[in-house]
Amino acid sequence: MSYASVNGLDMYYEVHGEGRPLVLLHGAYMTIDLMGPILAGLAETRQVIAVEQQGHGRTADIDRPITYEQMADDTAALIRHLDLDAADVFGFSMGGAVALQLASRHPQLVRRLVVASASYRSDGMPAEALAMFPSITPEMFAGSPIEEAYQRLAPNPGDFPTLVAKLKELDTTSFAWPDEDVRGIAAPTLIVLGDSDGVTLEHAVQMFQLLGGGVMGDLSGMPKSQLAVLPGTSHFVPPGSGVLDRADWLLAMVPPFLDAS
Repeated sequence: MSYASVNGLDMYYEVHGEGRPLVLLHGAYMTIDLMGPILAGLAETRQVIAVEQQGHGRTADIDRPITYEQMADDTAALIRHLDLDAADVFGFSMGGAVALQLASRHPQLVRRLVVASASYRSDGMPAEALAMFPSITPEMFAGSPIEEAYQRLAPNPGDFPTLVAKLKELDTTSFAWPDEDVRGIAAPTLIVLGDSDGVTLEHAVQMFQLLGGGVMGDLSGMPKSQLAVLPGTSHFVPPGSGVLDRADWLLAMVPPFLDAS
């Protein structure tokens, strides 16, 4: 457990296990603890560097917006702080979007990439999610594991409404990263989502195609990137149905993908 001074931010991170480095990026409002058994399972075969982004968990907020680009730059600075030539990266939800930006903005730092439940355009999210984001308030989290973790871990527990406001701004700001940026990602990428997720299946297929997928492997050879759709799986709720709740499935597919030659 330690802190790194990166881009004016004191970023909290933990290192678990030994082996090839893997940076683990949480979703919005989450902490390292809420990543559940994924962390422990991945740490059995590699060195997992789990981080808490600006305003999340034990990383105090600072006076700037929360953006995917800035979080990617902060993560890149942490990788350099740890003197790593490159690392594998696993990002969930907001962390998956950060992972995409990291691989695009700092390609030399990313060896292999796992993007779970994330989009590269805001219209890749279901319409009902986009309609819901403006209604988010701090009161909606009352009594939830997210609020409990924040109150227990945050350096300034009273800042929770500020985090909600900044993430609400992030979620309600339209974005569309160019197809060329996604197509230019050099790292082999595993795209993972649930069949009832916060990312549409159509969008995931488009991203897979930009990364060289969607071909007939028998005739064209297998692409370097992969797509996995988890059946009966939502984004985060109800409990037990979200992507991170499928740890057994993820741990059966993620390590072999990362270890492939």
